[in-house]
Amino acid sequence: MGDVAHLGPVELLTPRAAESEAFFVDVLGMEVEGREGSSAYLRGWGDYQRWSLKLTESATSGLAWMGIRAWDADALERRVAAVDAAGLGEGWSEGERGLGRCYRFRDPDGHAMVLYDECERYQAPPELAPSLKNQPQRYVGRGCAVKRLDHVNLLAADVRPCRDFATDALGYRLYERVELEDGREAGAWLSATIAAHELIYTSDAHRANGRLHHLAFWVDTREEVLRAADLFLEHGVHIEAAPSKHAIAQGFFLYGYEPGGNRVEVTTGGYLVYDPQQPTVVWSEAERKLGQAWRVQTVESFHTYGTPPVE
Repeated sequence: MGDVAHLGPVELLTPRAAESEAFFVDVLGMEVEGREGSSAYLRGWGDYQRWSLKLTESATSGLAWMGIRAWDADALERRVAAVDAAGLGEGWSEGERGLGRCYRFRDPDGHAMVLYDECERYQAPPELAPSLKNQPQRYVGRGCAVKRLDHVNLLAADVRPCRDFATDALGYRLYERVELEDGREAGAWLSATIAAHELIYTSDAHRANGRLHHLAFWVDTREEVLRAADLFLEHGVHIEAAPSKHAIAQGFFLYGYEPGGNRVEVTTGGYLVYDPQQPTVVWSEAERKLGQAWRVQTVESFHTYGTPPVE
């Protein structure tokens, strides 16, 4: 579809590293693929790359950077040239664990991002070897048993320049957006694939820069999302929004905060975009005030909370 293949791995910061790791392993059900320094590398049982989440001890919370995989070396060079032309490139660096060379840059709001094309496929150790050869890892069924990293929602002081950069420089497709009565853009749902979204930008209520709204992890069924809510409850995880269905993208969701303060979603459903000429769906401010798909009103913190926290 373009030079960008899909969302890559991310690095998440936490001031409570041990407790955050326990959340991702015991509650979400991820595996620790390895460790380096103050970081743990985790994966869902369906991630084909070695890891999808780098969890790093830090003085604060938030997203350190987000990875984007290009289709091949030529595609990578074309996207790097486009980023450089926008004046947002920072240069090449040694690859992260299991990744080839990486090109670091920032979006117009200041979020750090990494473009790469080479990566190692996950090779399961004997105790995690799958029964099915078309599955990268054994399904162990621990906790929520999340399958993979699904999407990233970034907060932005001004959404429109960020989504223009994502479409013009990176080649994402804009599937849905929210336009307020004063003409400002409150949200943009973008994807490099037929999935309804992989990258989301929403307005930062504090007009801050470079903050995270949430990371979302995929499970295969609605029942698994409902089960995740029970697990959140039993493990004392703060549930911000109980399971329901989004109007935008139509995903089924559960939102909570991991111990480091970052918002995490367990999600499934949504739709796939097969139409190469799919028109962008534009939601008005009045339509969004109706709430989610089943007219469940969105909790206020969903519009105001992000990481790292702001004064």
